Amino acid sequence: FPKYRALVMLGLYVFGMVIGVLVALAFKRTKFKGNPVPFVMELPNYRFPSAKSVGLLMWDKAKDFLVRAFTVIFLATLVIWFFQTFDYKLNVAAASGEQSLLELVGRLIAPIFAPLGFGDWRASTALIAGFTAKESVVSTLGVLLGVGSGDLTDVLGTMFTPLTAISFLTFVLLYTPCVAAIATVKKETNGRTAA
Repeated sequence: FPKYRALVMLGLYVFGMVIGVLVALAFKRTKFKGNPVPFVMELPNYRFPSAKSVGLLMWDKAKDFLVRAFTVIFLATLVIWFFQTFDYKLNVAAASGEQSLLELVGRLIAPIFAPLGFGDWRASTALIAGFTAKESVVSTLGVLLGVGSGDLTDVLGTMFTPLTAISFLTFVLLYTPCVAAIATVKKETNGRTAA
């Protein structure tokens, strides 16, 4: 959407918020149906925090995130790299990812996405890479198509129609979050819920 980039992104942002509200309302009427638990909260005395306590709390939270999320991201990136670098005989694949294990997996799952309009193996492969981080969908498409980020718009224009592009963007918006987000949700909820 070369002329309407901002409008499309704003529309996706608003659509994501609307879907979030609708899912919350659906959960309220189904999974979390019933009388609400009374919310009682005892507020502590308000004090101005010391710089030391704020610094320690910030460091503790940042360190915890870096250790947990970075480990998950690193491992997921390593798996994607391995699948993109080697073929099924463990020989080094082409630089564009063709003949790689990642292409093989992408070709296997591409028919699943064909009804949505993006049954190309490169789009399916980019969705797999999106599990490590949603940002990697674009970079993976760039690598698999053999173009830089500036030329990607022209190439994607031949790969997607406007309808299939909206379908792809909506799917990327709504499918599972990246592994770091899943790991963080699992840690914060003590593993009681899935992301």
